[in-house]
Amino acid sequence: MAFASVGWLTPDWPAPPNVRALCTTRNGGMSAAPYDSFNLGDHVGDRPAHVAGNRARLREAMNAHPVFLQQVHGTAVSALDTATPDGTVADACTATQPGTACTIMVADCLPVLFADAAGARVAAAHAGWRGLAAGVLEQTLACFDPAGASGPPMAWLGPCIGPNAFEVGDEVKAAFESGAAEAAACFRATGAPGKWWADLPALARQRLHAAGVSQIHGNDGSDAWCTVRNPLRFFSHRRDRLSGRFAACIWLA
Repeated sequence: MAFASVGWLTPDWPAPPNVRALCTTRNGGMSAAPYDSFNLGDHVGDRPAHVAGNRARLREAMNAHPVFLQQVHGTAVSALDTATPDGTVADACTATQPGTACTIMVADCLPVLFADAAGARVAAAHAGWRGLAAGVLEQTLACFDPAGASGPPMAWLGPCIGPNAFEVGDEVKAAFESGAAEAAACFRATGAPGKWWADLPALARQRLHAAGVSQIHGNDGSDAWCTVRNPLRFFSHRRDRLSGRFAACIWLA
């Protein structure tokens, strides 16, 4: 299966030639509505046979082994190899073994992929607002050697709920501002008391820059990247409540 033929995304970034990455969409699978059609989540009520079939299609298209985590909006990072089972509890993962794919499932949260310039290590993180505020990106970056010859890794931000759709309360704004005053610039008042529009990609970019990452690609906060605004392309839990999951994957060839 060619990635482009089903509308999957291939990151446009200067990764080393042995680094492979993709982000699926809701297209190209066998699941029936409301999970139509390429649902990869086995915890959302879809038929197990359909999820298994979709995951098999993904493995075949990638020619690699994606490891599906049990994501809990935390900051734990799992080091993957061929023996790592699906369902490992973590919200980020890293791999140095060719053919083992770091895989993050989302339906509004932000998937972030990482690769070092040497093509020796890749990683991926699940950055919903809770994990992002708690430091999941910083924990993932700790897998890389910032003093190494290749320096900090590059990052690619995948699709997520956009800044014109992500309404949050005062507690979310406060969680980010408590760690960095500049986070206030990523929130706009909605006009309702105690409610704000939050820019999740901008918050991630702020934290990555603060951690020393200078090469940040992908999601710029525009509507084209918004899961809520693109119902034919992306799953969205905020929009649909009952929703499938798409995935961002990165691996070494």
